[in-house]
Amino acid sequence: MLDLKQFEVWFITGSQHLYGEETLRQVDEHSQIIARHLDQAPQVPVRVVFKPVVKSPDEIYNIIQEANSASACIGIVAWMHTFSPAKMWIRGLQILQKPLLHLHTQYNRDIPWADIDMDFMNLNQSAHGDREFGFMMTRMRLNRKVIVGHWQQDHVLDGLGQWARVAAGRHDLKGAKFVRFGDNMREVAVTDGDKVAAEMTFGFSVNTYAVGDLVAVINQVSDSEIAALIQEYQDAYQLASGLENGGQRHQALRDAAKIELGLKYFLRDGNFKGYTNTFEDLHGMKQLPGIGSQRMMAAGYGYAGEGDWKTSAMVRALKVMASGLPGGNSFMEDYTYHFNPSNNLVLGSHMLEICPSIATGKPSVEIHALGIGGKEDPVRLVFNAPAGPALNVSLVDMGNRFRLLVNEVEAVEATEQLPKLPVARVLWKPQPDMKTGCAAWIHAGGAHHTAFSQNLTTDHIETFAEMVGVELVVIDKNTTLRQLKNELRWSEAYYR
Repeated sequence: MLDLKQFEVWFITGSQHLYGEETLRQVDEHSQIIARHLDQAPQVPVRVVFKPVVKSPDEIYNIIQEANSASACIGIVAWMHTFSPAKMWIRGLQILQKPLLHLHTQYNRDIPWADIDMDFMNLNQSAHGDREFGFMMTRMRLNRKVIVGHWQQDHVLDGLGQWARVAAGRHDLKGAKFVRFGDNMREVAVTDGDKVAAEMTFGFSVNTYAVGDLVAVINQVSDSEIAALIQEYQDAYQLASGLENGGQRHQALRDAAKIELGLKYFLRDGNFKGYTNTFEDLHGMKQLPGIGSQRMMAAGYGYAGEGDWKTSAMVRALKVMASGLPGGNSFMEDYTYHFNPSNNLVLGSHMLEICPSIATGKPSVEIHALGIGGKEDPVRLVFNAPAGPALNVSLVDMGNRFRLLVNEVEAVEATEQLPKLPVARVLWKPQPDMKTGCAAWIHAGGAHHTAFSQNLTTDHIETFAEMVGVELVVIDKNTTLRQLKNELRWSEAYYR
């Protein structure tokens, strides 16, 4: 996936000329030490770049204007080492277009009890300098992340790293292009939405391309390229009988590889970051892309089925946020239930397209009939997913706003054999329990499609929602239906 070290967050320290040159020299020195420590911390996946201490309205305005136009800068970390009168920040904050993290820290961890004097107090004033700064951001109704603690403490570094990951995901969506091959699945409501509003809110665009445009690229793929990809399949996966070279179904594997390469070239050459398609619009294709879509997700592209461009964008965003973390992120669908009173479970899957980044063990390349779409039997990767905590994230269009819905779940190991289920799958238990979690999801208008994450937390999604200014609804171990329905009512009142 992406190397997040290509991105920067700028460390900006606020002060004022009142304190004199000696104090400002120490402020600058301390700020450089902190920025260097943050930059070198393994918890922080991006570069942390020190910027000279700002002491006047013009300096603040200029550095924020510079940050807005710097392509590598994905956000600002602000800290008031001394008192920095907040009226100085108004013009700069008014033009800020990048996410902001307010680090409420101080250079020293401990009070030097035996030596503390007024010189020390004048230098180390973040306890009230940051409150002045915080008031102005609240007064201006600015969304931001606030982290409190000493800059060497793990929870501070973890929090900064988490915020930086989300800022990278948000940055990646700005100007991102997503393809919708054909339209969304006919008569389906939740997979559609307002693409203009989405571009205004998140920054990504969605445009339709004819399936014939993709087919034209597929048809240009050479036999040597197909052979090389099939060798890659053989090296990475377990091929089912009949798909091997010379097998009776080998041609279907060649067709699937050709489709994958066509998808890869189309997305690469168009500088797209994700796509969606539908089995109702496959004109000119031999089979519905199965393994191709799975592997495009594994390569970092966003994907969702049936024209669901919103989930495709969320899959891409989560993959960027999680770059370098163990585990994976995938398109997902709540498919069917196990209503055993002693072991309620959801079986998550899709017809074909689950990302192998979430697989346990070595996936199997298989071919099976697909009783929908009217095309030849498609090739797909089949696997189970491991146990562990996970998230289902749904982006839905509520008409006057977008809502991000999160359900914390606990994936469980598949203990039963599923010899006739020819798709990748995950089993999970919704929080807080099956009846509450599913009812809460339905009350909140959650889609049947989600982005499933093994390596991100609700805090990541909450930070993302705050960065882009959208509603967040969380279903977790503390959720009750009464409280959730009240929260939904309050949200309706707020957004009206």
